Parts: sequence; structure tokens; C-alpha cells
Amino acid sequence: MNKRVLITGAAGFLGSHLCDRFIKEGDHVIGMDNLSTGSMKNIEHLFPLKNFEFYFHDVTKFVHVPGQLDYILHFASPASPIDYLKMPIQTLKVGSLGSHNLLGLAKEKKSRFLIASTSEIYGDPLIHPQQEEYWGNVNPVGPRGVYDEAKRFMEAITMAYHTFHGVDTRIVRIFNTYGPRMRLNDGRALPAFIGQALRGEDLTIFGDGSQTRSFCYVDDLIEGIYRLLISSYTKPVNIGNPNEITIKQFAEEILKLTGANVKIDYRELPVDDPKVRQPDITRAREILGWEPKVTRAEGLKITYEYFKKVIIT
Repeated sequence: MNKRVLITGAAGFLGSHLCDRFIKEGDHVIGMDNLSTGSMKNIEHLFPLKNFEFYFHDVTKFVHVPGQLDYILHFASPASPIDYLKMPIQTLKVGSLGSHNLLGLAKEKKSRFLIASTSEIYGDPLIHPQQEEYWGNVNPVGPRGVYDEAKRFMEAITMAYHTFHGVDTRIVRIFNTYGPRMRLNDGRALPAFIGQALRGEDLTIFGDGSQTRSFCYVDDLIEGIYRLLISSYTKPVNIGNPNEITIKQFAEEILKLTGANVKIDYRELPVDDPKVRQPDITRAREILGWEPKVTRAEGLKITYEYFKKVIIT
């Protein structure tokens, strides 16, 4: 039976890939975005389709969608430090007011509701790798606190609606993800490195490059989210690639991939930047039968080809 699905943040990196996935499943997709960080280019290929519609709307204002909604996926939010440091209040509002509005809609429509939480709720973790039972080490008044605490609140209000109002909810904690449709200027390591390499600029590393990240290709992530949504599991689930790498090694991989003859430029590490980041995906493996399939070498090649076209156009 085809579903009617509302996806907020639909014009963003992950939101647009989710739209594609549900369209592929034969569902009717209602995309919603205020385009503060999303781009219509990410979803323009969907506009000719009968089973896609788009609402230009800010979810921090009252949200109304006519008709039945089977699923609501809340992916609206600035998601990179460059964005949430520029829009701190909006970031807090989309996590709090936005989540409240959409949970109210899910309650009214009897929809299943999934929120995009993040590995950032673990802060600068004292436990490695990070498992879902870990409560995190977050500085609520630091510059990153606007994003971390917005997501922590999202989880809390989602679980409150689940236990108090009986709303059917899911929580995905997303780790570093990459792939086509990332913004070149969003400040995250991968687009920053590839953009600099393509422009012939030195690669900027913050700190000494020993901090680690674990990069998951977008198709793998979307599969994990989809499996969580259709499962019956209501507690948080980490979705990410446990293959950990230092930022310095990652920069070297990008240099090798692009063939750029540039140096690495080391700068001061930003406040509260996490030193390590690696998901424990035991829960996803056991409950969803999910694990990443795309190797970093394969995923980076596809992403590089995408960015080459973006820079040329």
C-alpha cells in the first residue's frame, strides 16, 4: 500500500535523498523546506512527478498538511557548524518549536514520526566508540551547544510524545555522512577538502589532524533510516560507518584522489570540537540487519565526480 510521507528539510542534502527513496518505493512525498540552507536544485528533478509536491514553509510556524499522513520525517535543521553558528536561534527553534509542531501533527494524523538526531548529542565523547546508552559530554553554553542541545531536546520531546500521547516514534542518530548534494561551502571536512583541492588551494586542517571521524556514504545512511522507520523499534539507533580515520589521513586520501599538488595548512582547533567520533552500530546490525556497504574509496570517487561538475558549472 502506497504511503503519504511528509519530509521536512526536503531540499537539503539528506532530505532530498530521502525524497528520492520514498518516490522509488512508490509513495507520495510531500517535501517541506524554508530553503535557509537547502537548495531547490536538489529536488528540481522531482517536480514533474505526480507523486511529489512541495511546500515552502518554516516548521517553527504552525504546520498543516491536508489529508492522511502515514509517515513524518523531521530533517529540517542547519546541520553544519558554519550554518548553526550563523543561525543559532533558528537552529534552536527548529529543534524545539519545529519538533513540537510536527509531533502535534503526527498525533493528529496518527502518523509514524522519525526525527533526525545526531552523533553530536554525544558531544566530545568520553566513551569510544559511542553506543546509544551513552548520555554524552556536551557543553550547553559553548558555540556548538545550539545544535547539540536542540537535537537533545528533539529526542526528549519525541520520547515524551511517545510515552505520554502514544505517538509512534523513531529516533535515528546520524554520524558523519557524505555524498552528492552536499554544499561545497558548508564548512564540513569533506566538501571543504575537495573544494580546496579542485581550486588548487591548500587543505585546511583544524588542530593537528589527529581527531577522528567515521564517514558513511549517503546511500547506506538512507537505507539504515528507511529500515529503522519500517521497524517497530522506538529507542535511539546509531546509523553511521564504524570505519574510523583521522582527519589528517582523510586529507591525504583527498589529495591522492584529486591529484592536487597542494599542502596542508594547520589552523587552531575550534572550541568543543570532538576529538573522536565512531558509532557502535551493534543495535542497527541486530535490530535492522543493517550495516554500511559502500567503501570510502567508492563513495569518495562518486562524490568527487559530483563536486567536479558543481565547480565547473
